[in-house]
Amino acid sequence: MKFSNPIVSGAYPDPSICRVDEDYYLVNSSFGYFPGLPIFHSKDLVNWKQIGYGLTRESQVPLFGSQGGSEPLFSFMGIYAPTIRFNNGHFYIVTTNTVGGRNFMIHSDKPEGPWSEPIYLEDWGGIDPSLFFDPDGKVFITGTGGHLDVVPGVYQAEIDLSTGKILTERKLIWEGTGGSFPEGPHLYNIDNRYYLVIAEGGTEYGHMVTVARSDQPYGPFEACPYNPVLSHRSISHPVQATGHVDFVQAHDGTWWTVLLGIRPIGYPFHHHLGRETYLAPVTWTEDGWPLIGENGRVDIEMEGPAFFKEYNPALSRFGRDDFDSNELGFQWNFYKNPREHSSSLTERKGCLTLHGTEYTLDDSQQLAFVGRRQQDFDCSVSALMAFEPELDGEEAGLTVYMNEKAHYEIGVRNNNGLKALFLRRRIGSLWRVEWENELDASEVILNIRADSLCYNFSYSLPGQEQISIGRGECSYLATEVAGGFTGVYFGMYATGNGKPSQSAAYFKYFDYWALPKEST
Repeated sequence: MKFSNPIVSGAYPDPSICRVDEDYYLVNSSFGYFPGLPIFHSKDLVNWKQIGYGLTRESQVPLFGSQGGSEPLFSFMGIYAPTIRFNNGHFYIVTTNTVGGRNFMIHSDKPEGPWSEPIYLEDWGGIDPSLFFDPDGKVFITGTGGHLDVVPGVYQAEIDLSTGKILTERKLIWEGTGGSFPEGPHLYNIDNRYYLVIAEGGTEYGHMVTVARSDQPYGPFEACPYNPVLSHRSISHPVQATGHVDFVQAHDGTWWTVLLGIRPIGYPFHHHLGRETYLAPVTWTEDGWPLIGENGRVDIEMEGPAFFKEYNPALSRFGRDDFDSNELGFQWNFYKNPREHSSSLTERKGCLTLHGTEYTLDDSQQLAFVGRRQQDFDCSVSALMAFEPELDGEEAGLTVYMNEKAHYEIGVRNNNGLKALFLRRRIGSLWRVEWENELDASEVILNIRADSLCYNFSYSLPGQEQISIGRGECSYLATEVAGGFTGVYFGMYATGNGKPSQSAAYFKYFDYWALPKEST
């Protein structure tokens, strides 16, 4: 039966997978968003449902450094490229927090958590760490070169899981095939051989996957004669930048891989949904080398596993939220570690309440923000907001957010004593209020309708027709323009613009709906 890629859409990059009997678990990078490390479950490798997060406490994932205003762009920092593995009844995730530049492990007996406090790795630099449990009982850490390593490449050592202590010398085991940024390594023992699978070319349009093998975990490694075994570089294809794979043998004996890819728009290419999670089959040549997809290509529609029977894309999506629970659903993230009391689901029943901090969408600090990924080019977002800004500068609304240098928002603010509805755009160092008008109503419905090229903004009063007020191009929020490693979020936010807001914003619902392409 055919399935559709991506299997998890929106900004869910750097996928890693493990299997326990007939259950499959997937984890992705989360960068500066909190909670971190979204964890998914599947029975068929195609339909994925989020079951939790690996990082749910600030003690696990501090996302504020000491650099203050010199911190890197929001969408470049945070939690990078995790690896999930299962061994002897325990789940392990190893990853990097680039705020502070430290690699660490967490563990749990249940994939949905709760997960442990971090075990920081001693004397292990670089990013993209991966764990390998050798049949002889040894545990290896494999990762990229760090700033102290002279040669870029893949490094490896034995590790003590209980302490994070590196037990042996850090060794360079493979430099790759000559592509830039050899990274994302995973080591496997398959038919008594050690296979090393890595990404090269950078997580961009030159991305590719290469393989090497050896009779020993430290090598020497022989490069696959069919390298790269996956790459969409320099071809016309709706999926680009494919790479960063993790293999899994299914319970029926077949082999599969998860990987990241992007769906660019226009020419020159630009993409704004972020790097997404794809699935592809792995076949083996007669001489024992893995090949990915169809001749190293991954298509939007592919033949699924034999045990895949029914396609249910709604599992990885979320529609309407009426905020009638005491906890936010798994679709929601905060911007970095949220300030205490900046949001509440209990302060006013049936509402998400936001208390604006002094920081704005232009800052890389503790903004009052609750958002979710954009998962579809063609989609509709709306929220009913009650907000009475009392002091000058207080504002709240909806944002289309890539990072602090690239975002659009439709909101309500106090502008020199006047309550006004507005549309504003920020593109790099340029910003402008595109539209503003007095609002004489206690509640307003804010609407965003997206297609692959534009975001269209409108509003309505409850029970009345929508009024269009402007638009913004998707391309200006694309990675190629805005930078970073994330994708667009739709967020509810509040700010006092330089001082804590005295007026709370109440969001009574939030709707997200995927739309048929022809309806836009």
